[in-house]
Amino acid sequence: MDRLVVRCVPAESKLSISFSLAGSYRHMLREQAEELGKALSRISKSAVKAQSKGKKSKKECKSEQTEVETVVRLYFNDEPVAESALNRDAWQDGAVLQVGDVKYKVERNPPTFTTAQLPASVLAGFPVCPKLEIEFGDLRFCLFKWYKESSPNAHAREEEDSWVEAGSDRVFTPSNSDIGLRLKLKCMPGNDSKLGLALDLVTSSAVEAGPGVCTFDARHFYTLKVTDESTTRVVTYNILADIYSQTELSRTVLYPYCAPYALELDYRQNLIKKELSGYNADIVCLQEVDKGVFGDSLAPALDAFGMDGVFKMKERQHEGLSTFYRRSKFRLLSRHDIMMSEALETDPIHSMLLEKLGSNPVLKAKVVQRSTTLQVSVLQSVSDPSKIVCVGNTHLYWHPKGANVRLIQMAVALKHLKKVVTEEHASTLIFCGDFNSTPSSGCFQLLSQCSIAEEHSDWASNGPEELLQMKLHSPFELISACGEPEYTNYVGGFNGCLDYIFIESQALQVEQVIPLPSHQEVTTYKALPSVSHPSDHIALVCDLKWN
Repeated sequence: MDRLVVRCVPAESKLSISFSLAGSYRHMLREQAEELGKALSRISKSAVKAQSKGKKSKKECKSEQTEVETVVRLYFNDEPVAESALNRDAWQDGAVLQVGDVKYKVERNPPTFTTAQLPASVLAGFPVCPKLEIEFGDLRFCLFKWYKESSPNAHAREEEDSWVEAGSDRVFTPSNSDIGLRLKLKCMPGNDSKLGLALDLVTSSAVEAGPGVCTFDARHFYTLKVTDESTTRVVTYNILADIYSQTELSRTVLYPYCAPYALELDYRQNLIKKELSGYNADIVCLQEVDKGVFGDSLAPALDAFGMDGVFKMKERQHEGLSTFYRRSKFRLLSRHDIMMSEALETDPIHSMLLEKLGSNPVLKAKVVQRSTTLQVSVLQSVSDPSKIVCVGNTHLYWHPKGANVRLIQMAVALKHLKKVVTEEHASTLIFCGDFNSTPSSGCFQLLSQCSIAEEHSDWASNGPEELLQMKLHSPFELISACGEPEYTNYVGGFNGCLDYIFIESQALQVEQVIPLPSHQEVTTYKALPSVSHPSDHIALVCDLKWN
């Protein structure tokens, strides 16, 4: 019996009917509140056209029409469905549509892939993670079968037995023996009761050789398994947005030492996905995430490795922040993202800071023009619901002379985080990000020592015109979980520690800090990024244990 698929969603006014008629695929949209008889009449007319196609005379077409219009009927439990029934009620799962001598079994809302894509670039030794979005189903119940070509271009030559089975997991990692071969994925959508129609996806290019040893390979030996319930592994990483890596400035001034192909997005995404998946983290905070990268690459890949993620685009920018969490360990309770300049001007909790900033219009104008964003996600432990974690993720103003702006931004961030922690009854705070601040900075002192004096040199970082002197206090007692590395950013003209994971030591203790790549690894290709490292920053990774 042939297959007919009906998609009927209560919130929509129309339903769709999809089936193959006389070798031609038909997709009809009908009103849900329309009577069945009208839909059957439309199918009958389609059948007439299909059968009369190619006939030369109108007389022949009319005679064909008389024959075909006799039987087009819908049955359910072997009983005809009344033509006065509404479409939304008539097209039930398991019903049978008869068109002439052909019968179709109705599948109402079967699991269906709405998006199914393979990445453009495939490297040996790097995971291939399909982008899959499903309707009326769950990716946990889908079936996967991977194939590779029996020989180079066997698929294009349409050779018999051109595909050889290679794996049955959602993610496939090709080996060096697969270089030069295309890959195929047969994926069948499913839910807890049935399977849908399988799709075949073929990579657009053959598997290419990978870069060999990467800077993160040795780090993965410390993170081979997901941690137990008492431990939380946290990652923070500025992954270098594509819009910044592809400029002429990047190629000729910032990263002239980096091979051009290693700055390409597809290449770097292969490395980033392998690096992140290998950390087996529970919480991952990323900065400089392109919107397309989040939706097309990172979210599908990390979903396959058991993580859900949220994304916050920076206003007037093309990149933003994303926070991922392991769904077997955490569930997302709430989000409290802000653009710091907007919060400064509109949230009463910042009124004193705003008033003080008003005494220096030049600095105030500079601060309010920034689109710097703070992403705040409140996570609840699955195993112990009493443990609620507030996760802050940010990327502060970048300019070398902008320490005064960063101090204002940090003051806003800390005030907002305290508000969220209090209102959400969070057990603790984990504050991650690229703070663009070294350990000698006022920002680091504010976080680690709870205050900075009004005489701190950072207030004068951009000269007397922007000087604003005020004492700042932090409402948290924080420590840098990964200490003070020599550097987390290493480019041709600069190296220094800019990235941090701050925690409250009364709630969490550091169990393990994953060693950073050696200086030799970082400088093998002079600086970062490189063919073996996808960003100009280095990820910080640590294991935290509840007290």
